[in-house]
Order: sequence, then C-alpha cells, then structure tokens
Amino acid sequence: MLINYLILLTISILQVDAKGAIYLTTKNGTFPISLTSLKSRDDATSQHTPSILSATAKNLSHNTSETEHDYWDSSEMLLSNYINGTYDELDAFTLKQNAKRSINDAVSKNITMVLENLLKNYENSQLPTHGKGYPTVVQTNILIRSMGPVSELDMDYSMDCYFRQYWRDTRLSFLGPIRSLSLSIKMLERIWRPDTYFYNGKHSYVHTITVPNKLLRISQHGDILYSMRLTIKAKCPMELRNFPMDRQSCPLILGSYAYSNQQLVYQWQNSQSVNFVPGMTLSQFDLISFPYRNFTFTRREGEFSVLQVSFNLQRHTGYFLIQVYVPCILIVVLSWVSFWIHREATSDRVGLGITTVLTLSTISLDSRTDLPKVRYATALDWFLLMSFFYCIATLLEFAGVHYFTKVGSGEIVIDDAEWEELIEEVGGDAFAARQLAVRRRSSARSTTNFSFTLPAQSNQEESGAPAEQTAVRLTMERTTQTERRVPRWRQLLYCLAGDDRYRRQRQVEAGSRGHINSVSHIDRAARVMFPASFALLNLFYWMVYAFSSDDFAWSDNPMNSLSH
Repeated sequence: MLINYLILLTISILQVDAKGAIYLTTKNGTFPISLTSLKSRDDATSQHTPSILSATAKNLSHNTSETEHDYWDSSEMLLSNYINGTYDELDAFTLKQNAKRSINDAVSKNITMVLENLLKNYENSQLPTHGKGYPTVVQTNILIRSMGPVSELDMDYSMDCYFRQYWRDTRLSFLGPIRSLSLSIKMLERIWRPDTYFYNGKHSYVHTITVPNKLLRISQHGDILYSMRLTIKAKCPMELRNFPMDRQSCPLILGSYAYSNQQLVYQWQNSQSVNFVPGMTLSQFDLISFPYRNFTFTRREGEFSVLQVSFNLQRHTGYFLIQVYVPCILIVVLSWVSFWIHREATSDRVGLGITTVLTLSTISLDSRTDLPKVRYATALDWFLLMSFFYCIATLLEFAGVHYFTKVGSGEIVIDDAEWEELIEEVGGDAFAARQLAVRRRSSARSTTNFSFTLPAQSNQEESGAPAEQTAVRLTMERTTQTERRVPRWRQLLYCLAGDDRYRRQRQVEAGSRGHINSVSHIDRAARVMFPASFALLNLFYWMVYAFSSDDFAWSDNPMNSLSH
C-alpha cells in the first residue's frame, strides 16, 4: 500500500524545468532534486553508482502540528530512499521523453516571454518604417475559390477568395530555435497592420464559421503573413450595347484608405499573385484573362498606391439562343402563314397576327427582367424590335389586301324607307323584296356606270326570270379583283392615303367581273419579300454582333466614378 502511494506521489510531484532540473512538490513546499549521474544501466560502473537523488527540505511549514510534521518528514525520507534505491529500474527512454517535454515547456514559456518583451515598448499606431525615410511595402496575392454570380441588373459580382498580405516589421524580430510563430488572431489588435480596403467594394465580409478565418505568422526577421478568407462583392461597370454577345471587364481595386504612397506602397507578390482553384468555372461567362498591375491613384488627400486586377469575361449565348432568338424567329415565320390563308378569312388572318404580336410582347418583357433600364438599346432589343416589325407588317399587309382587293361582299344596303316600299310592292314577301332590290341595283349600275351589255339583255329584262338569274349571278360574283390598268405603285399610294373615291371605284369595277380572283397580288409578293428580307437582316445582324470583338485595354483612369 505504501509503495503504491509512493509511486502515485512520485508521478504527481516530479517536475522538470527548462534546464533539466527536477523539483519535488510536497505539502510543505517545492524542493529541488539534483541529478548526479545519467549513465546507462548497461555501464559496468552503474552497479556501484551511489544514490543520484537527494532531497533537501527547505522552508518547512511551522503552522502544522508536530505529528503532521514528523509524518511528512518521514514520508519525504522514505520517498528519497525509494527513488535513490530504485533508480536502476527507471527506463532511460522515459527520462529522455521527460527531457523533451521539459524542453517544449521551456520553449512555450520562452515564446510567451519573447512576445511580451517584443510588445513591451511596441507602438501599434506607427508604421514599421516610421521615421526611416522610406515607405512600408505590403505585398499581396489572392487565391480565388469561386466566382459569381455576375449581376447585370445591379452591375456587380461576387467572389470567395483567400486574401494574403506580407510586410516586414523589424520591431517584431526575435532570436531562437523557432524560425516562425503562428499566433492567435488576438495578436492583431496589438500590432500594426495595413488598412487595406477595396475601392469598388460594395459588401465584403470575413468568414467567421467556426472561428474567424484569419491567420497570423511572424518570422525571426519580422516578416509577417496576414491571411484571411473573404467574400467580396464589388462593382462592375458594364457596357451592354452588345448584350448578349458582349464582353465585360470586372475590376477589383484595392489600396490603403489613409496612408499615401509616401508612407505605404502596395505590390503584387510575384507573377502568380492572382490564381484560381483548379476547376473553377462560371455559369454565364468564360474567363478570358485576368491581368493585374500596380499604379498610383490621385485623390483629394494625395497620391495613393493601388493594386488592380481585371477579370475579362465573355458571355455564353446558348441560353439566349434557346430562350429568345429561336422562339422569336419561329413566331415571325408563323405570322407568314397568313399569306397562304384565303383573304376572305378575315378573322383567321387577324387572329393569327394579333397572337404573334402578343407572344413576342411576352418574350420581350421576360427577357428584360434581369437587365437594367439603360438609356440605349441592346443587341437583344434590336432583334426583338425587328421581330415586332415583321409581325406588325404582316397585319398591315392584310389590311392593305382587305382595303384594296376585298372590295365587295355581295350584300346590298337598303334603308328603312326603301325597304318598306319594296315590301308593299311585293305584297309582304321579304325574300321577293330582296330579289327586287338586287335587280334594281344591278340594272342601275349596268346602265349608269358601264358601257357593256349582256346577250339578249333586253329580252331577259322583259321576261323577268332570266333577269333575276343575271342579277343573282352579278351579286354572287361581286368579290375581289385588282385592277391591272392602274400602276401598282399608285395603288399603294391610294391605299396609304385612304382614298375613298378610288375604293368606291374598285367596288364598282369588281361588280362587273364575271370571275373570282381568290389570291391577291399583294399576298403573292409578300410570300417572297418577307422571308427574303428577314433572312438578309438576320445575316447582317449576326455579322455585326457575333463576329465583332472588342479588345480589352487598361483605362487611363479606371476609377473616375470611385473618386472621393
């Protein structure tokens, strides 16, 4: 029982300091134990090695009773005898491990002491090169993990990146076996760090799950690495005249907020200062290039050192081809079906034309929801306007056909007084009254407006029945016919001017024809002209927008809108 107690007591009270000394902790205090030999048990002289541990009790407590005092004295003597008697049974490996642990503890204590000594007279409000006559240099690099979305409506973009800054502060240099120290981010509050901010930033933040994603490392020479994980949302001025076949250049501009270039200078670390995680892609764009540079930006407060990287992007047009361009083309082609529909089918042709216009209106409104209300027309707007023009032109074409060539419908307009007179003459028979009105109108037109006569017309008028058949035939054949004697360009002018006199003349002439012209010459021309002109306009459109590319170049002053 006593042996177990002593072993437990030995484990709990032995301590090793940085110099290799062993201390014994008891109730009465902590006492040093000197090491007189550390030779291996395999040594021939180890069998006669005297006791290497001795304990000297100092500052014994006099507040305890005499019994407890004697008890602890005897316990300490027993412990000392036990340790000295059993030294040969201790394993050398255990002693080495204890020595290593003691060294680590000493190093840890030494790091704390070093930092305390470094920060004792440290002024974190002054630059590392304060009073030395040259500026502090901050080197930067960025590793981009993901990028997007790129918003045309808000004209901004987002990205997730590791943002690293390097600078040298000789006030934090130290000597020791450790080349660099990884410190807690709480040390950032006690040392100087650059006041870097993003000139075109809108909303950026540091990730804090599960702890703030920051890293601070200091080397022996005072070189400091400050790294953090950021999500950056920055402004991206866009030119959308070629949308959706456009290219955009989205900049990221960073620098010091308060220190001019005489105090603080920013530099890209090396030729690989801006890099991307392998496999990173964007949903709507292809990343063409990402050039970066250093330059000086002049503000009202002075000249400032600034870093800029521009992400040059080219938009994917596949989505817009499927969702906008192809449907618009098919709708325009669908509107041309009315050219092959009989011109007497007024409701069918008008309904088809209105349906195509309304469908294009829906597509146009939907395509503009994600675009800003810019003052100019985009490439997509011009295509939608062209499609609108052709659908509306189809409706206007049918209006011209209806106005010019569909000049009679076979109906006779009779006022109330004339109708009552006709009813009295035929004895109340409505059908006979209508037939009488047709005979009278046909006879009046044949006599007054035309100089032709039908064979045996006088005999037919006397007999009555043949005249009735002739009148009915003329009524049924009073349909449509384009007059060939008037030039077509003049017919178009009459249509555009809305000449009622010419329209009445066409109605009279249509009644004199004995055959039906069911296909208008305007429809025949439209069947060729509309598809051909639409194909030519599409060819011109795609040659202008799809095959024209703008070269990206650095702007003389990329931050005109960012000055403050």
